[in-house]
Amino acid sequence: MNFKILFFCFLLTSLSAEERPNILWFVVDDMSANFSCYGEKTKKTPHVDALAKNGVLFKRAYATSPVCSTFRSSLITGMYQNSIGAHHHRSGRGKNVITLPKGVRPVPEIFQEAGYWTCIGSGLPGKDKSFKDIKRNEFGKTDYNFTWSKKMYNSHDWAGRKADQPFFMQVQLHGGKIRGASERGYRGTEIRMNKDFGGKTSYEGIELPPYYPNDPIMLRDWATYLDNVKITDHHVGAVIARLKDEGLLENTLVIFFTDHGISHARGKQFLYDEGTHIPLVVSGPGVGNGKIRNDLVESIDIAALSLAAAGIEVPEAMEGKNILADNFKGKEVIFAARDRCGEAADRIRSVRTDKFLYIKNFYPERPHLMPSNYKDSKLIILRD
Repeated sequence: MNFKILFFCFLLTSLSAEERPNILWFVVDDMSANFSCYGEKTKKTPHVDALAKNGVLFKRAYATSPVCSTFRSSLITGMYQNSIGAHHHRSGRGKNVITLPKGVRPVPEIFQEAGYWTCIGSGLPGKDKSFKDIKRNEFGKTDYNFTWSKKMYNSHDWAGRKADQPFFMQVQLHGGKIRGASERGYRGTEIRMNKDFGGKTSYEGIELPPYYPNDPIMLRDWATYLDNVKITDHHVGAVIARLKDEGLLENTLVIFFTDHGISHARGKQFLYDEGTHIPLVVSGPGVGNGKIRNDLVESIDIAALSLAAAGIEVPEAMEGKNILADNFKGKEVIFAARDRCGEAADRIRSVRTDKFLYIKNFYPERPHLMPSNYKDSKLIILRD
């Protein structure tokens, strides 16, 4: 065994629980930075706002991929999805398996090796009438495009760990997916908002992006999406309350982010800001209070900063950087890529600097909204 790994494991196990922080990720589906701490005026999001007030808010964080499985493959390895061959959405399934390159490992394996209890779930083992749709005793969403062992997760929750054992937890939230793609889905969210939150979002005051038509279908969709933001914030608050009740909050690094932007015609699956700009808030021991960062950071950096916060050496091959390090040098450029999404074969790349976003479309003859079962089923997509 590598001597460096042995030494590091010894060092970690010799530390007290107080010196080894828990690491908790909130990973939210299909949601842009529509939180009041980011300037959203239609809905108040007090729990995410509180994390920002007590930590660091990154205003210019971007996903390296604008669709679920490729994002999650890059997130959990700290690598660009194209670097590890996981860039096609929902690839590596069935007989056509994808294995990670030498030197690349999923982050939970590294945490587990260092003595952490690794878990992925809802973060809500108790009862709450506002969360009837949550599967409490099951693993949360993974959706990786490469072969991986379920043994890298000890459980769906941190409750089963040994006394004083630190944990690495991923709280997986449905986010923008809650509103659904059907009339039934919209109506269900509206009923839930009226019952549990005192009312749904009004169309008044909603400002749609200028590239979407200002019609009732779009307004309803955006209003219901903002309701999803409120529900997400409520879930965050419930998990934070649990950490506080269990005496864990002060020693837990909480990282809140989404997997890509809103699921909309120009958002999810595409490299415009609506598809790649994500919220990123970090709060916990040693982070500081009320800081705002305007430098460019990427979703793959979350893995590196998490390992570093736990005192675990960041693998040399990892492309993500510890953006909280004292010696971190700001990035001059960041990258993103769209490849095949469902049955829609595509190849688009982007590079972003402090002032400019350059997008290269390798198949310009193909339409922006080429046939896609996933998007064509949504009410917001007009079709014959």
